[in-house]
Amino acid sequence: MLIVSNPTAEKRAHAVMASPVAKDPLKRAMDVLVAGGALLFFAPLLVLVALLIKLESPGPVLFRQSRGGLNGHSFTILKFRSMRCQENGSKVVQAKRDDDRITTIGRFIRKTSIDELPQLLNVIRGDMSIIGPRPHALAHDDQYGALIANYHLRFRARPGLTGLAQIKGLRGGTDTVEAMAARIDADNEYIERWSLSGDIKILLMTVPHLLMGENAY
Repeated sequence: MLIVSNPTAEKRAHAVMASPVAKDPLKRAMDVLVAGGALLFFAPLLVLVALLIKLESPGPVLFRQSRGGLNGHSFTILKFRSMRCQENGSKVVQAKRDDDRITTIGRFIRKTSIDELPQLLNVIRGDMSIIGPRPHALAHDDQYGALIANYHLRFRARPGLTGLAQIKGLRGGTDTVEAMAARIDADNEYIERWSLSGDIKILLMTVPHLLMGENAY
């Protein structure tokens, strides 16, 4: 169902307070252990990618953007820069297939999702979780929050590096409201059926989906 206005901040806060996924200490412990271990394991790769980005085009190694997080509060997400321009304003244009803004190294790290690895630092800081709804740019939160009735319910959980929507193939650009609504339904299904064993299953299933990479560009 579509609506024409956003829920109030009070309603978003109440939804989060009622959600175990946002408060479970074992989930948080798993986040810290997995993110910390992954940072150590991928350290050589992170250094190599940073050097390649600096060599290919001018600009910072990391791309920073405000995203919507737990309880609708914004945080600064970290990614390896994969484009020649950066957007963080009231209008954000999603990357499209064969987008000429994407650099050569950027195309590779986006296809393999290596560009997302700096978000392990977001997990350590508590902005994100390993598993949860993927965070959207604030401009997209405003746009789709005004059109999709259950959009605000995704803020009941910390955003994740991967999630149920991603293993269902609902990743990449969303060209229609219906496509975004399908992603939001998957996000809310994850929150409502959350379990620690479910998180482990999603994490294990993410690897083959990344290798296929059909919707990543």
